[in-house]
Amino acid sequence: MAAQDQLPTNGASTNPELDVKKLHALPSEQQDLYLLTFTSDLVRHVASLDADGASAHQIYIKKELFQIINLPSPAPTRVIRNNLGATFSGIFEKGDRKLLFESINELIAILSAPGKTEKDVRAKHAAAHCLGAVFEAAGDSAIGLSPLATTSLLRLIKFAQNHTGLRATLFKALGRVFKGVSPSADETVARDAWKQGRSYSVSDKSLLVQANACYLLEQLVRHTSFFDNSNDFDKLQNAVWKTLESGSPTVRHAAASCFSAALVKNYNEAAPIDLPLARSKTTKKKNKRQSTMEGDEDIIERPDSPAPTKSATRLAFTLANLLKQLSSHYCRPATGNRARAGIAICYIKTLRGLGESVVESRYADIARHMFLDLLSNHIVVNNRYRTLSTRKYVATILENVIGQEILGESGQLNAAKFLVNDILKDYPQALKERPEPSKQTLIGALSTLSSLFKSLGSATNAIADSCRDGLLQVLQHPSYSVQVSASSCLRSFVLACPLQLLPSVTICMNSVNRELGLLSGPRQSPRRCVGLANGLSAVLSTSPSQPLHGSVDVNSRVLSQATSLLKSSSNSDLRVSATQIQVAWILIGGLMTLGPNFVKIHLSQLLLLWKNALPKPLNKDNIVQRNVLELSFLAHVRECALGSILTFLEFNGRLLTLDVTKRLAAMLQNTTLFLNSLPAKKTTEDISQRLSPALQLHDFELMVRRRVLQCYTKLVDLSPAGSSEVVLQTNLLPFAVASFADPDNYAPSSLSMAIASSAGNFESIWDVADNHGFGVTGLVKGFDIRSLPGEHEIDSRHHWVTKHSPEATIDRTLLSPICGAREHDSISLYVGKSTHNESLPDPPATEVVNAALQLFAICLPLQTPKIQESILEQMTSFLSANSLHRDTNRKTAMMVNIAYALLSALKVAVKETRSTPGDLKSSAVEKVMQELLHVFIILPDPYVRNLAGEALGRLCNSSGNAFTTTEVNYLVDQIVANREPNARSGYAVALGCIHSQLGGMAAGYHLRNILGILMSLSNDPHPVVHFWALDSLSRVADSAGLSFSGYVTGTLGMLAQLYAADTHNYESASLASSNLEVDLPSPAIISRCIDSTINVLGPDLQDLGKARDMIMTLISLFKAESEELVIIESLKCQEHLSLYAPGFVEFSVYVKYLQQVIESGSAQIRDMGVDGLHNLMRRNTEEVIRAGDSGLEDQLWHVLDRNPDHEVVRNIFRNWLHQNGLTDTAGWVQRCHSILTKTKRVHEAEPTTDSKPKGGVPDLQDEEVAGFAATSNAPGDDAGGPTQTSQDLLKWQVRTFGMDCLSELLAMVSRESAAKDDPPSILALQQRIADVVRIAFSASTAGVVQLRIRGLRIIDQVLKLFGKTPDPDFPEATLLEQYQAQIGSALTPAFAADSSPELAAEAINVCATFIATGIVTDVDRMGRILKLLVSALQNFSSDSETASIGDLKGLSSNAQVMVKMAVFSAWAELQIASAEQTYLNEVLKPHIARLTPLWLSSLREYARLRFEPDISSMGSASLSGSLDTIYAALNRETLLKFYQDSWLNLVDAIASLIDEDSEFVFDALDGKTELATPSGNSKPSDINYRDEPVAFFFVLFGLAFEALAGRPGDLQASKEQILEILHALKKILRPSVSGHAIYQEVVFSETMDMLDRLVLTEGLSVQSVIVDIARNLCLGHPSALRDQGAPSGDEKLSEDIDQLFELTKIIVLVLTGLVPKLDDTKTGVRYELNEEAVALLNTALSALVDAAQVFPSIIKTDLHACILHIFATILGTGSCQASVVPQSLPILKRFLTSLVMHIQPGSESSAQIRATLTRFIAILKHAQQREMEAALACEKNAILATALLLSSAAPAFSPNDPLIKRFIEELFDCLGNRMTSKVAAGCCRSLLLIPKKGPVETAVASLILPQILSFLVNPSDVEGLEESRTTLAHTIVKFVSTLYSPEQRQIACKLVIPTLLARAGKEPSAMDETANRLLELAGADQGAFRSVVGGLNADQRTFMESVLKRGVGEKKVESVEEAEPSIALRMDFGG
Repeated sequence: MAAQDQLPTNGASTNPELDVKKLHALPSEQQDLYLLTFTSDLVRHVASLDADGASAHQIYIKKELFQIINLPSPAPTRVIRNNLGATFSGIFEKGDRKLLFESINELIAILSAPGKTEKDVRAKHAAAHCLGAVFEAAGDSAIGLSPLATTSLLRLIKFAQNHTGLRATLFKALGRVFKGVSPSADETVARDAWKQGRSYSVSDKSLLVQANACYLLEQLVRHTSFFDNSNDFDKLQNAVWKTLESGSPTVRHAAASCFSAALVKNYNEAAPIDLPLARSKTTKKKNKRQSTMEGDEDIIERPDSPAPTKSATRLAFTLANLLKQLSSHYCRPATGNRARAGIAICYIKTLRGLGESVVESRYADIARHMFLDLLSNHIVVNNRYRTLSTRKYVATILENVIGQEILGESGQLNAAKFLVNDILKDYPQALKERPEPSKQTLIGALSTLSSLFKSLGSATNAIADSCRDGLLQVLQHPSYSVQVSASSCLRSFVLACPLQLLPSVTICMNSVNRELGLLSGPRQSPRRCVGLANGLSAVLSTSPSQPLHGSVDVNSRVLSQATSLLKSSSNSDLRVSATQIQVAWILIGGLMTLGPNFVKIHLSQLLLLWKNALPKPLNKDNIVQRNVLELSFLAHVRECALGSILTFLEFNGRLLTLDVTKRLAAMLQNTTLFLNSLPAKKTTEDISQRLSPALQLHDFELMVRRRVLQCYTKLVDLSPAGSSEVVLQTNLLPFAVASFADPDNYAPSSLSMAIASSAGNFESIWDVADNHGFGVTGLVKGFDIRSLPGEHEIDSRHHWVTKHSPEATIDRTLLSPICGAREHDSISLYVGKSTHNESLPDPPATEVVNAALQLFAICLPLQTPKIQESILEQMTSFLSANSLHRDTNRKTAMMVNIAYALLSALKVAVKETRSTPGDLKSSAVEKVMQELLHVFIILPDPYVRNLAGEALGRLCNSSGNAFTTTEVNYLVDQIVANREPNARSGYAVALGCIHSQLGGMAAGYHLRNILGILMSLSNDPHPVVHFWALDSLSRVADSAGLSFSGYVTGTLGMLAQLYAADTHNYESASLASSNLEVDLPSPAIISRCIDSTINVLGPDLQDLGKARDMIMTLISLFKAESEELVIIESLKCQEHLSLYAPGFVEFSVYVKYLQQVIESGSAQIRDMGVDGLHNLMRRNTEEVIRAGDSGLEDQLWHVLDRNPDHEVVRNIFRNWLHQNGLTDTAGWVQRCHSILTKTKRVHEAEPTTDSKPKGGVPDLQDEEVAGFAATSNAPGDDAGGPTQTSQDLLKWQVRTFGMDCLSELLAMVSRESAAKDDPPSILALQQRIADVVRIAFSASTAGVVQLRIRGLRIIDQVLKLFGKTPDPDFPEATLLEQYQAQIGSALTPAFAADSSPELAAEAINVCATFIATGIVTDVDRMGRILKLLVSALQNFSSDSETASIGDLKGLSSNAQVMVKMAVFSAWAELQIASAEQTYLNEVLKPHIARLTPLWLSSLREYARLRFEPDISSMGSASLSGSLDTIYAALNRETLLKFYQDSWLNLVDAIASLIDEDSEFVFDALDGKTELATPSGNSKPSDINYRDEPVAFFFVLFGLAFEALAGRPGDLQASKEQILEILHALKKILRPSVSGHAIYQEVVFSETMDMLDRLVLTEGLSVQSVIVDIARNLCLGHPSALRDQGAPSGDEKLSEDIDQLFELTKIIVLVLTGLVPKLDDTKTGVRYELNEEAVALLNTALSALVDAAQVFPSIIKTDLHACILHIFATILGTGSCQASVVPQSLPILKRFLTSLVMHIQPGSESSAQIRATLTRFIAILKHAQQREMEAALACEKNAILATALLLSSAAPAFSPNDPLIKRFIEELFDCLGNRMTSKVAAGCCRSLLLIPKKGPVETAVASLILPQILSFLVNPSDVEGLEESRTTLAHTIVKFVSTLYSPEQRQIACKLVIPTLLARAGKEPSAMDETANRLLELAGADQGAFRSVVGGLNADQRTFMESVLKRGVGEKKVESVEEAEPSIALRMDFGG
């Protein structure tokens, strides 16, 4: 609905008024559009009114409506009629009905007016439509007028004899009148209508009239009770049976709908057949509208009925009778195939009408009826096509409609139980009263059961054992068809219940052996052997998809059984031998599905077996001498062997080397020679000469031919490069072409077919229905073309007109004369990807054609042009063969085949498949193809035209521009010249295909030309022409893209006109046009074109107002259409519109519309609606949910419940979760909780009119009844309230998805809580923790294993997330402590007998998490959970074949490994956690000694799997080894996964034990303890260990190394794991474990490369661990240990030095990433200097300093220079000043201290330190220039660092070094500066107070002291230096006490005391302090003090005393001997 017309809903809004003058002033072609827009606005206006508004505006709107109806020109067309009708219903439905009678009378007056002109007819047409609409909306208020209206309409039928559209409208209107007045119709009139309806439904030539007449009958049946008697029912039945023979699906559906309505209405299980006549009228009246299934429905004729009295027999059908009505006609010999399809649809509609409760409770009767009355009926069984089509219909009804649509999960389970217990178990007959089911019954039941297994999945486990027994029993049925169906069913069963794989295989295996043993005896049953073998293969083929449950042992036994059978078969009699060989090859075929890892081990053996089975044929004479039986045997043997080759090629393509390809090609060549040498006569009447009674040599030959072609196709497709000449043998293409295009080379049809064809009994080759169709291919079904192997665009598999509902599936069956069946090809059990009914294999003869076509397609482009040309010429000559004049049908079939062949060869050539494209570019080849296609493109068969058009498009694409230009011109000329509709439509299709194949750029040159032609063809009145022209138009628009935008306005105008015109819809006046339009509706293709234009315009739609308004008007009209295709296209339009122009779409209206759409009965429409919602919800789900009506979320869950695999719905919920899972955490928990408890919606009987009236209620007024009926059916309502709920929960797949959502939510919350502290989501979750545990508990105790696994996974997540969280109410307890019991109970089912290995592994994991989190710390209170772990450990620590856990027994070897690894990993987790949780030591202590060797042996096993080359590279010679060894490669991928998940835990656990230095770890690592050898493999480990490292070092190191170094995607470690692995590696790489092994050259260099890479690519945390590793490796390096003891002179430079340099290089690499300027390159640093980075920097610096200490002295200086450079760089870097420099100074001090131990002035080190000092001073000077932000800090740090350097490395300098002097000067400059004075004073103090070790320190002091004294005596004028003076005063006092000799102290005092006094004199504020200092001096050396004081002059002494007095007077007197205060060295003075 366009947003621009949002009219106010009150009475004051203006009414749209038609401006007739303006209308007539427009040019005629625009008048229609004006009217179209006006009426659409009118509809929108009425829709926007409320009830009062509608009442108020009635009078104006009515006036407008009649003005339009009576318009002379343009007379109203169908779309405008629909708008008028909608407006009428709108005003009368909402408003009051004052004008109702008046309007009806006016309409009737128009109908009864005398005129017959075109204008009158149009007006009558419009009035009739409006009358129907008015009555449907408000008929209950106009009951009195209904007879008059009805008779007026009936009278007009005669008048409308020449106007098809009007006739159809009249019937539709009649139906709507009766629907509107339902309970109160007049009987006489109703009977007239009934009579007319019956007669026209059968006799009218118009399909639309027939369909609408059926609609009328349906309304009469539904809404009146006059016809509920046997007499009328019989008449209806006769009419419907005739109508069902119609060729149009629309008519068949209408007839079926009508008949099923009668059946459903009269269904009554309780009623006797005849009823007495006493029934009150009231009951009858009330029940007419409700076709419910209750007993009250049995309403008999009214006593005053004028109908004949015979009809008093009241109808009431029990279910059996009801179904019998349908089956009896279905099984009549005279019933046609179309009627049978119609009856199948009738079944569907009837069952849907009966509703779920009836269908579910009576499932057994329905299924039995299908199997016995339809499938097993002799009329059906006697005709192969009938059998197969019926089988397909029954499958559609029972599997799709009942199994998937109607039944819920419990219903499906009950249905499966019934099929197993009541049908399968009756074979073989055990009880007399239960007869053995027929062959067809079994096939039907097995197919249905198979489909139920697929739907039920794991829920099947509940009935698994009885299913298995039943299926294995039926496998032995003598009928091959039953066996193949049973095998297919068994396969589905095992896929649903993987635990049944081993038992099924074992039983099959033993039964096969048993039966083979009986073959030579009297009780032989060759058929039984074959059945069991097929079953066994089908089951084996599931093992690759469930590797946990397969068994190497069984596979091996099956193979040896098969090979021994092949070897021994030559000793048996011919028939026994045939069976043995067939069984052997079937088994080998099944094993081929295991894939290359299994097959390659046996490849040479298989090639030999194949070679023997497919030898070169002997000469011709030899063949001639053989009898038919022997030839059949030879063919049979070849067919079986080729079957196994085909499966080999399907599953083992990567084993095709050049050699293997050569050999296989030779074998196939031999087989073709064999086929060519067979005699011409291939049949025999002598049964004893037949290998199998039903099969002739001819059949065997066909099967061999099929296999050869299939194998060739696969081989050519897969063959390795360079082998094409081997594969493309010369006779290959002629062999293929002869199979599909040789006029005489096809199996002639039966005699009856030949007679039928000569009599012209069928309209086209597609209707032959003999399962052969004159050799036509099965790859073409209508417009659907089956894709080639390896074709890319799989989404285009269906043509857009193809529908996908169950009804459509049934209609599609009629499109091909061939029906597939599973038994046509038993290999389809495991070769086809899908096992859906659609893709069942065709009969062998058809498969030969199919395979030949595919082979032709792949091979033709690879040939030389000459060969291509001759092959194509041969095909052309075949088409003109003389024999085809008599056999036109064969010619048609050949044309279809050749058209398909050319199309597919061209597809290959234009690279649409993965096959080698080759080319078809030579001009001669192009010419032949072009000529052929020009013939095909004008054929009357639309399907061949479609093929030819697609082929021409690709031919132009392949051949280039010149060819395209001539072709386009040719087509355009032909269209102009050739007026024949089929030809024109063909040419139009070709133009569209050419443009869409070339694409916008290449075809741009032709766009104008093509578009002009297509536009004019679109206006052609002939439906076939305009439909396909419009189809091409939409393709052109799609492929032209933006270059089309110039034509959009013109196109839009034309489309709107065509949509409005009556020539382009089924209500056209002409009969022929109307009939063609019914099944190819033009409105659908018009809506498709609109979608294409929307996509061309894209976002420009927002600016183009006119175009947008037009599009929106059209879309609003499309929405009102009833045709499914139009609605689908209109939904696409809306979706794209909301994408490109969201501002112009009324959001809430659109959402509510989509909400109705997803309730649709059609899956396609539902899916489109869901797509639309998904698009809207991507942006903001909450907004969409708020905009819709309530219940939208529930609706989505129910859509998912209908189709649990619906990926789009799942994505909607996933997106929603990611959008607001963290903001609405509690809401999501609630949502997931409700999914577990939500019950599914019941699909009740179709007309859901609610509740039966209570007895004795007076008759309601008509209006109320109608209103009530309307509301109960309102869309969007959860129709019917309480009656709709059921006890069934949602399907388990949906509940599992809900659990996945919860699990994802927990993962999101835990990620967020890792990133932030206490996010709101975790608090919300904490409050709902009880719910989460409850949800997890109920999931983990559910009936389905998948749900249980999810439940445990959630418990695991909760434990990890909240394990340590305290309870908010009782902080002393943990939050989860109260849930122990639930968690414990949740674990119990995981070890029950019906569990699975995955579940057990998950449960063990939860046990470990529970114990490790510390919810319970007391070992005695861990109870059951700890017991589980301990018992699991005991079970899996001994190496037994049958390890079990709890009641879960019979695990396959792979499953055992999985559970074992889970157990070991769980214990390893506890060991890792024990580092933090000490109570765990008590848990671990008893078991740790046993665990360590187990962990190590598991790691060794992992290493073996990980690194050993595929064992099979040793060829077959090694087959003597143990099974596990031989098949290591087969299991490798499976097992690696389990080890991959847990190896890190094991390594970590061992590393943590190494950390604890437990003795037995080193014993275990050295292999000294008794090892439990890895399961099933007792050979000693093959790695030759050296002595130094512990024996297991290389296993541990290798695994860690490989995980870190692996290629991405190849089991490589994830980001989180890298850190863990490195931590473990750090622990392993310590000398006690690794010895010197790590320093071996290769190991070392590889490790360094890897660490380098990690440093460069990973984050800080990883780098930190690497720095530690590098440091440890340096310190543990052999040279380091050696050098400490060796004299420094003897050192040799060795490779050790390189290694040490490598290690330090890594540390430096880390530093360069952190410190700018360290790197010479211009790149900046990679990290911000945050806390983590600073910590890493310190670690790295410290590590470097540590490393420097162990470097061999000869190269130490290099490293020292490097380290000093790093420190200097850090000091000079602005960004490092604040945090890095202060922390690095202590490290620098440590480094310098270590450096100067042995240093001499003048040595190299001394030079380095001097250079550093120079650099530090330079940095200081630079900082003083204040050029950078951190300059001041830098200056302070530089002073500090320089002082530190000087104080720590004094020995490196000579006492008179000018540098020292220079520094002192700088220092005192700083001292005088207010900003740096404090720091400088601190440094002076440090330097002055250094312990005097040598001359340099003394020299420094001698330089500093005078400066300090002068600084104190002459205070400068700069403010803020007082503190510095105080510091220095303190310092010089302290300095005195550091002097050793009394003389020195004496002299010092002489200097210090006067200085202090002088300072006190000049700085009175310092008096107190000076007093303290003097007292300190006195305390330091009393003697010196006294002597100096004595030497003072009198003034000084007095002054001193006054100072002291003043100082002491204020404080307590302190003794002169007071202890000196201790002063700590501060590194950041005044910083």
